[in-house]
Amino acid sequence: MHQLTLAEIARGLADKKFSSEELTKVLLARIAQLDPQLNSFISLTEDLALTQAKAADARRANGESGPLLGAPIAHKDLFCTQGIRTSCGSKMLDNFKAPYDATVVAKLAAAGAVTLGKTNMDEFAMGSANESSYYGAVKNPWNLEHVPGGSSGGSAAAVAARLLPAATGTDTGGSIRQPAALTNLTGLKPTYGRVSRWGMIAYASSLDQGGPMARTAEDCAILLQGMAGFDPNDSTSIDEPVPDYSASLNGSLQGLRIGVPKEYFSAGLDPRIAELIHNSVKELEKLGAVIKEISLPNMQHAIPAYYVIAPAEASSNLSRFDGVRFGYRCEDPKNLEDLYKRSRGEGFGPEVQRRIMVGAYALSAGYYDAYYLKAQKIRRLIKNDFMAAFNEVDIILGPTTPNPAWKLGAKNSDPVAAYLEDVYTITANLAGLPGLSMPAGFVDGLPVGVQLLAPYFQEGRLLNVAHQYQLNTDWHTRTPTGF
Repeated sequence: MHQLTLAEIARGLADKKFSSEELTKVLLARIAQLDPQLNSFISLTEDLALTQAKAADARRANGESGPLLGAPIAHKDLFCTQGIRTSCGSKMLDNFKAPYDATVVAKLAAAGAVTLGKTNMDEFAMGSANESSYYGAVKNPWNLEHVPGGSSGGSAAAVAARLLPAATGTDTGGSIRQPAALTNLTGLKPTYGRVSRWGMIAYASSLDQGGPMARTAEDCAILLQGMAGFDPNDSTSIDEPVPDYSASLNGSLQGLRIGVPKEYFSAGLDPRIAELIHNSVKELEKLGAVIKEISLPNMQHAIPAYYVIAPAEASSNLSRFDGVRFGYRCEDPKNLEDLYKRSRGEGFGPEVQRRIMVGAYALSAGYYDAYYLKAQKIRRLIKNDFMAAFNEVDIILGPTTPNPAWKLGAKNSDPVAAYLEDVYTITANLAGLPGLSMPAGFVDGLPVGVQLLAPYFQEGRLLNVAHQYQLNTDWHTRTPTGF
């Protein structure tokens, strides 16, 4: 059962081959057996899962149906879940039980999805390796000595190891797509505003976006269908009709114009990954796509712009964690200043502290114009580059990451080296565009992903291209040894 995709689970439940309760028990036992190797979960919710599974079976017995009704999933541990610890991978929120459900959690629960637990993540979603979590690093099921990518590495590792068919993630600078690439999954960052951020603990509010992680594009379409939609509680949510993502999967790629930016193939890209990307391009050409070289001239400025904007927003968002209202509080503070300093110093890890300090500096008097304002101007130039490119092509294709997964601890002494792993993904967040990573091969036994970008609200087109590619390749079907 653990090898079934979401789509296969939906068919199995509809045909009464097994019940949601049976499936849930199998997966919970599998998590208990295998997750100690991976550390992909922070909290398991066995009682909730079995209650939801029984309710889903009862709804099916009463004639209800739906692709998510009775399907087991997990949530990245920054989606608030009522009555359950929502830690954000941080000591700061280790004792925090959310008093309400995030919109994404509520929507998926209403569709009948069964929540198995909350997955491990980089602290406050800050990181590219899932090594900054208060609960310890997550390990890549393809090689337990390597990182799974971050910050949604727990969701990625759990799905890749077949502990469950799909999970939610969030993407601020590539945190769905990068771990999906490093663990052989399909991961989708929707258009900014497509999925509600209400109840999703914020890192950088103008960049964060929730999305699905699964083994196939078909499964991502099913999960996104349940997540997407307007939410009046979220001022950044966009009131735009949600199309039937599954209905567009089987469209022909004949005549589809795919742009390949020349800037993607620079010295920083592993040549073996470049070869796999070119192989993917040839595969799509066989399906009728037309390939064109394009240029994104301001891409070189993306990393410095991102690492000013994101920390600036983080320093503002994380100011609420002060030891007074909720979250971690230091022991026996001498006065209010001591309470603030020690609660934040003890509650936040080194990576979060580093980004808060960078962000506070960039927003400080005398430096705002030199750093934050300039970064926002670069952001606009990057968006303009994409708009010009999409006048010529329908989809942009390139690598998701410049390298395969690196060894645990290999970049801990050099944060900038880890930041550079986001070079291909952060532009989509800066511009607010939808992006998808899909499996494209292996380097030294480690997975590699190819990234697709599309104009606003064209998630269906991304899923269509990925699905057609997956019908003609088998990379996404490979399973890590031992799982």
